[in-house]
Amino acid sequence: MKENLPEPTTRRVTGDHFEDAARSFLLARGLYFVRANFLCRFGEIDLVMRDGEFLVFVEVRYRRSRAFGGALGSITAKKRQRIISAAQVWLRAHPRDAHRPCRFDVVAFEGDDVEWLQAAFEA
Repeated sequence: MKENLPEPTTRRVTGDHFEDAARSFLLARGLYFVRANFLCRFGEIDLVMRDGEFLVFVEVRYRRSRAFGGALGSITAKKRQRIISAAQVWLRAHPRDAHRPCRFDVVAFEGDDVEWLQAAFEA
């Protein structure tokens, strides 16, 4: 039986594309993939990676241009707090990771440019 599932939104398709691009970008730089799209009641962590001993929570942002603050400017204090809260949920659910040092990175795409900010913000 064929289910009538909704077509993915253009926004979700675009988001998936740039999350895949960010994952490839980080893998090429030696990070190890752990999980994509970790969802909890506080929101979503786009990518969970490891960089040596660090557990890295990655926010992926895309904007067509730098207008209106660009990709980096779109990460508000509220968004940072939601990511930090989601990371705390991850750490409670994965006790082996709870003893690792953690980092919050951002991979920002603006037009054809990509920028990787390690330790973009702190908990």
